[in-house]
Amino acid sequence: MEQAKHRNNNNAPKRKREENESYAENGNNNNVDLSLLEALEKSSHSSVEVLDLRTLKKLVLSFERRLRDNIEARLKYPEQPEKFADSEIELHEEIEKLKILAGGPELYPELVNLNTIPSILGLLSHENSDIAMDVVGLLQDLTDEDVLEDNDEPARVLVDSLVENNALDLLVQNLSRLSENEQDEMTAVYNTLATIENMIEVKPSVAELVCERTKLLRWLLGKIKVREFDSIKQYASEILAILLQNSSANQKRLGQMNGVDVVLQAVALYKSRDPKSEDEEEMVENLFDCLCCLLMPVENKERFMKAEGVELMIIIMKQKKLAYGSAIRAIDFAMTKYPLACERFVDVLGLKTVFAAFMGKIPVSKKNKKESQQEELEERLISLIASLFGGILRGSRRERLLSKFVENECEKIDRLMELYVRYSDRVKAASERLNNLEFDELEMDEEERYNRKLESGLYTLQLIAVILGYLWSSEHPRITARIELLLRQLKLTTQNVKDILQEYHDNIGDLDGPEEKERAQAKIQKFIAAF
Repeated sequence: MEQAKHRNNNNAPKRKREENESYAENGNNNNVDLSLLEALEKSSHSSVEVLDLRTLKKLVLSFERRLRDNIEARLKYPEQPEKFADSEIELHEEIEKLKILAGGPELYPELVNLNTIPSILGLLSHENSDIAMDVVGLLQDLTDEDVLEDNDEPARVLVDSLVENNALDLLVQNLSRLSENEQDEMTAVYNTLATIENMIEVKPSVAELVCERTKLLRWLLGKIKVREFDSIKQYASEILAILLQNSSANQKRLGQMNGVDVVLQAVALYKSRDPKSEDEEEMVENLFDCLCCLLMPVENKERFMKAEGVELMIIIMKQKKLAYGSAIRAIDFAMTKYPLACERFVDVLGLKTVFAAFMGKIPVSKKNKKESQQEELEERLISLIASLFGGILRGSRRERLLSKFVENECEKIDRLMELYVRYSDRVKAASERLNNLEFDELEMDEEERYNRKLESGLYTLQLIAVILGYLWSSEHPRITARIELLLRQLKLTTQNVKDILQEYHDNIGDLDGPEEKERAQAKIQKFIAAF
């Protein structure tokens, strides 16, 4: 980050005359009818009590007047700070008064109509960084999630206006002059990130806009590079995760900025030690969320491989610290539909580590001791093993993978069937609940019913069936004999597995294109025919 500029109250640095004139033009070019508002103010002698349109106009009038006075004073006495100090204090007070508008978000469209937003945002470039920080605080208040709740339309109008008037650019530019060594300025950093987060909540497209138009991604990367933990690094990791979670464009953009390597370095700090606080733990989870999002585009999977991300995740798993489960999740993302990562995983002896976890040898910590978190790890491991089978189709690596299901009296197959029964029972119970619904049943279409079943464990059950399909298709005599034996013992048949595979086949989507859908369905059909 650039060297932060010192704040200035009575010791403001010089501003060139051309810059002052430009600032004055920007400040006055807002089409606010001051004469009308002045007349309104003169007609009222009572103090502000009720927040309504009349109050809004009075607040705006007073703000615009103090802004004009400050601009004029700075132009007239550019080298005499004491001459404009009072006007700056008055401007600060008027900005503080505008915060009352957060109590009446229904008035936001009128605030926009009065063309006050350009004047407010223009102050983000004010020479006195305290004034800019006042504006950041105001914007955070106006866009606060609690304030905007149940006020969708006024919120949209405000955020649209902020975007149209370059709020994103101005907010991010202002970050460069804020020092985290000053408490007020650190608060302004927090408020800046909170405002951007609030804008994304109202208008999700802001997530891509802010990355297209500003250097926010680079600023955030700079923050998570810092080795020491602090609250700004924590919030930066959270904002980065938000920006990446639903945007392929942002995932690719950050990948091109060496983002994969930076995030890997950040999580590597926790390969052999645990976070020291709940806040630091949350930051580590945010960082792994970022990593998993980054691993969606195939080009970032390549970068992950080159940066030895596969090896790092295996080391984290072996260390059995708090990041254990997160490492499993990340390696699963890396290997999904990416055979090269699967091959690397086998080559660097990852099979021993992952199958130890699959057999239930999961380290118990305060994070994963709850049953739900243990199950989440199980589901990730099942997905990871399914990815391995999908990525390693032949050769010595395939033999090594299959041999894991033969060793120790086929204990991995026993474990797989144990999970099959558990998830099958869970899905049956969920189906019965859906059938017994009295009120929602008529409104619930087949797609929604299917999605409810997926949430109840059907997806994991389908992956288990897919793994059984790979095992059965291997035609390995000990493997097929063990599966047949366990099916008989459980009073099941291959038809039960085929039914699950058929439902999976019939619901494969075309998100990755029609050719990929056809290929995936052909693979499942092959399993069904083999049983």
